[in-house]
Amino acid sequence: MSDTRRRVKVYTLNEDRQWDDRGTGHVSSTFVERLKGISLLVRAESDGSLLLESKISANTAYQKQQDTLIVWSEADNYDLALSFQEKAGCDEIWEKICQVQGKDPALDVTQDPIDESEEERFEEIPETSHLVELPPCELSRLEEIADLVTSVLSSPIRREKLALALMSEGYIKKLLGLFRVCEDLDNREGLHHLYEIVRGVLFLNKAALFEVMFSDDCIMDVVGCLEYDPALVQPKRHREFLTKTAKFKEVIPITDSELRQKIHQTYRVQYIQDIILPTPSVFEENFLSTLTSFIFFNKVEIVSMLQEDEKFLTEVFAQLTDDATEDSKRRELVNFVKEFCAFSQTLQPQNRDAFFKTLANLGILPALEIVMGMDDLQVRAAATDIFSYLVEFSPSMVREFVMQEPQQTDDDVLLINVVIKQMICDSDPELGGAVQLMGLLRTLIDPENMLASSNKTEKTEFLSFFYKYCMHVLTAPLLANTAHDKSSKELQEGSTKINPVCPDNFQTAQLLALILELLTFCVEHHTYHIKTYIMNKDLLRRVLVLMNSKHTFLALCALRFMRRIIGLKDEYYNRYIIKGNLFEPVINALLDNGTRYNLLNSAIIELFEFIKVEDIKSLIAHIVDNFYKALESIEYVQTFKGLKGRYEQEKDRQSQRLNRYRRDARSLDEDEELWFNDDDDDDDGEAVEKRMEDDFPDSYGKYMEAKKGAANGANGANNNGKAAAIPPASPAVTPNNSSASSVKTVALPATPVVKTALVGLVDYPDDEDEEEEDEEEEQSPRKRPRLSS
Repeated sequence: MSDTRRRVKVYTLNEDRQWDDRGTGHVSSTFVERLKGISLLVRAESDGSLLLESKISANTAYQKQQDTLIVWSEADNYDLALSFQEKAGCDEIWEKICQVQGKDPALDVTQDPIDESEEERFEEIPETSHLVELPPCELSRLEEIADLVTSVLSSPIRREKLALALMSEGYIKKLLGLFRVCEDLDNREGLHHLYEIVRGVLFLNKAALFEVMFSDDCIMDVVGCLEYDPALVQPKRHREFLTKTAKFKEVIPITDSELRQKIHQTYRVQYIQDIILPTPSVFEENFLSTLTSFIFFNKVEIVSMLQEDEKFLTEVFAQLTDDATEDSKRRELVNFVKEFCAFSQTLQPQNRDAFFKTLANLGILPALEIVMGMDDLQVRAAATDIFSYLVEFSPSMVREFVMQEPQQTDDDVLLINVVIKQMICDSDPELGGAVQLMGLLRTLIDPENMLASSNKTEKTEFLSFFYKYCMHVLTAPLLANTAHDKSSKELQEGSTKINPVCPDNFQTAQLLALILELLTFCVEHHTYHIKTYIMNKDLLRRVLVLMNSKHTFLALCALRFMRRIIGLKDEYYNRYIIKGNLFEPVINALLDNGTRYNLLNSAIIELFEFIKVEDIKSLIAHIVDNFYKALESIEYVQTFKGLKGRYEQEKDRQSQRLNRYRRDARSLDEDEELWFNDDDDDDDGEAVEKRMEDDFPDSYGKYMEAKKGAANGANGANNNGKAAAIPPASPAVTPNNSSASSVKTVALPATPVVKTALVGLVDYPDDEDEEEEDEEEEQSPRKRPRLSS
C-alpha cells in the first residue's frame, strides 16, 4: 500500500510510563465480525501481519493530540497510540471514531474516562451542562479562578470540562495578558495566583491545552508565571536563563523552520518539566503523563527529520573529521552528535537500529577514532559518551570495525587502543571517565554478547585480535609499576610492606585496580588466550607485587586476580604457581597483616580455605612443604591445620598404594626392592620412582629420600660389599643355582631392602607371613626377566 496518509506507528505505554514502538503499518477502519463492531486495524508494511485490532467502543475516551496522534486506553494500564505520518490520515480516522461514538469531530476528546465512584454524580449532571462556568478574566477575579482550577484536579470529569472551557474562549491567552499587566504593576498577589492557575492548567494533562501554552507566542509567558512560586521569597529567573544563558547553536544551519521551532519547543518544555515544576507527589504522578508523551513524540519527530536530511548529517561528519576545522567548531559538532544520540534513546529498537546504521554508514566510528585522541577534554568526554551509545547498542558493530583496522593502520591509532589510552590518561582524580571506559571495554571483550554464528568466528577472531594488538597497551601501566620486583626484594629483605615499586599515588593505584578488574574478567571468560598471556609474561608474579601496596583495595584486587585463577582448578596454572613460588607474597601479606581482623585477612584465609575444601592436592603439598612452619601458629581458624590434615591423608593414601604394589601376587619381593632402589645403575628403578613422585609432587619424594638416608646410615657398618647388604632373614641364593646367585649378587642394591625402609610408613601385621611366602617365591627365577627388562 502506497497511501502515506494512512501510514502509522503503533505505540503502547509500558509499566515505566514509556512508549514502546510496536511497528509501522497502515491503518483502516473496518467492521470485524468476531468483535461485532467497527474496529481499527493496523497491518505491518513489512509483511502484512496484524499489528493492532481494536474495536471502537462507545465508552472509550479517544484523544487527538498534536494533529497527528490518537491516544486511548484499551483497558486498565494499557494505553495505545497511533502516530500518523500525515495530518489528513489522522483526521480521517478521527472522524470515523467520532462517527461511531456519535461525537463532534471538532473536539479533541470524545468523552471523559469515568471513575466508578463518580458514575452517579455524572448521571446527575444535566445534559446541557457541557462546560464549567469560568469567572471573567479580570485582575480582581484571579483568586476565584485559582480556587476553581485547584478544586477540579481531584475530579476527572470536572478537569475535562474545565479544559473544554479554557479552550473554547481563548481563555489562556487572556490569562497570560493579565500576567504581563501584573508584572508591570509588580502585583505579587496576582502573580502568585497566576502561578497556581498555570500550574493547575498544566496538571489538567490535556494535549490541546499544551499546544496553546507551548506555542512560540505563549511559552515564555507560561515560564514567567511559573517563576512566581508563593513558597519562594524571590522569584526564579527562568526566562533570563532560557533567553540569555541557554544558547541555541546551529553547528550546521537548519533551514527547515518547522524543525527549528520543534527543537526550541522541546527544549523549553523539557526545562519546564525537569527544572520548574516541582517533583509530583504520589497523588499527582499521573497528572503530567501527557506532558511526558508530548516531549517524547517531539523528540521522535526531531530525530526522524534530522535523520532523513542526509545532506545535513553528511556535512556534520565531513567537518568533524576535517583537519582544518577549528577546535571550537569541532567541540560544537561533537556535542551535537552527542545530543543527537541522546535523543535517539527515545526511539524503539527497530527505529534505533536504523538510526545507528545511518550513523555507521556516515562514518561515525572513524570520526570517533580521530576526536577521542584529541587534547581537548570536552571533545574527548563528549566522544566517550557517543562511543558508549554505540557500544551499548551494538558491540558487534564496533568489533567488526576495529578488526578491519590493522590492515590499514598501526597499533597506536587503533580505536580500542585509543580508548585504552584515554582510560589510562584520565585526568579526573576520581577516574570517572576511566571507570566508564573500562565498562565499555568489558562489554566489547565479553564473549557472552558475541554473535553465536555457526562458525563462531567473531569470538575467535576478535579475541585473537585483542590479545595481539591491544592487551600489551592495557597491561603497560601494570608492568611499568611492578618492573623492579627483584631489586626491591634484595633491598627490602624481610620488610615486605615497604616497597618503593608499589604505587603510593592514589590515582595510579585506582587505575591499576581498574586494569586488574578487567584482567580478572578475562581470566574468567577467556580461558585459552589469557592463560597463554599470563604464562608468557609471568603476569601473576608481577600482579602479586601489588600485595605490598599501602592501598589495601589494590592488594585485594591483586589477591582477587590470583583467587580467580586458582578457582579454575587448572593444573597448568597450579604448576605455574608452584614453580614460581607465588604463594610467598600472599603469605607475607597475611603475616604482615598480623592479628588485624579485616577484609584482607578474610580474603586470604578464604583463598586457602577454597584450596582445602576443593582438595587441590598439588597446591596443598606445596603450601604445607614450604610454608607450614610459618602458618602453624595461626589457630583462630582451622584452615591451615586442615591443609596439614589433607596433606597427611594423601601421604597415607600414597603409602598404602605402594604397599599394595608390594603385596601384589604377580610381583616378586626382589622386584619390589628394585622399585625403591636408589642405585644409580638401575634406570628402571629411577623411572618408576620418578613416576610415583610425579603422582604426588616434591613432598613425597623428599619424604622417601629422608627415609632412605636414615636407613643407609643405620646399615653403613655392614655395607662392605653388595652381597653383604642382604639381610640375614633372607637367604641370598639356593645352593644349587650358582649362576642365579651371581646375577643376584650384582643386581641387589647397596641399601636395605624396601621392607625395612617402609616399616616407618605403614606396619602391616601380616608382614611376617608375606616374608615367608616371598622366600619361597625367591627360589623361582621365572619372572625375573620381565622386571629386569
